[in-house]
Amino acid sequence: MTLTPVTEAHVQELRRIRGTAGVRARWGSVEDSPTWPFDDPTTAHFTVLEEGVVRGFVQYGEEDDPMYRHASVDLFLDPAQHGRGLGTDTVRTMARHLVRDRGHHRLVIDPAADNKAAISCYKAVGFREVGVMRRYERDTEGDGWHDGLLMDLLAEDLT
Repeated sequence: MTLTPVTEAHVQELRRIRGTAGVRARWGSVEDSPTWPFDDPTTAHFTVLEEGVVRGFVQYGEEDDPMYRHASVDLFLDPAQHGRGLGTDTVRTMARHLVRDRGHHRLVIDPAADNKAAISCYKAVGFREVGVMRRYERDTEGDGWHDGLLMDLLAEDLT
């Protein structure tokens, strides 16, 4: 598994993956964002590749205020690839990059509180539960809110 900056060559497959039912339920419709994944200049975007095949997407954002410096991570993988350890490898690789190369001492991630598979993946890397953020995120259909789980990882906890 490797992470590489997103290029135009990756976009069609990334948009296909984002449009799958499992990913769309968490990320919303790709049609809502015609310039995705290039629409947010405040985050760094990477394609998850396995033997040259696009398997998913991971991004990070950084808070650079010295008093609160940290990075946040978000990702999705092709649901056809779930259960193979690719998510854990992706999160661990990104976490190592953010700690070792970008100098962060703390990382955060905020899965939906009911996303047990994601939470288990993040815990395997060393993320710990901080707390539930009630009614944190609007459902992708826009008809209600769901809870989010704030998790963080300190550099010394990276497994």
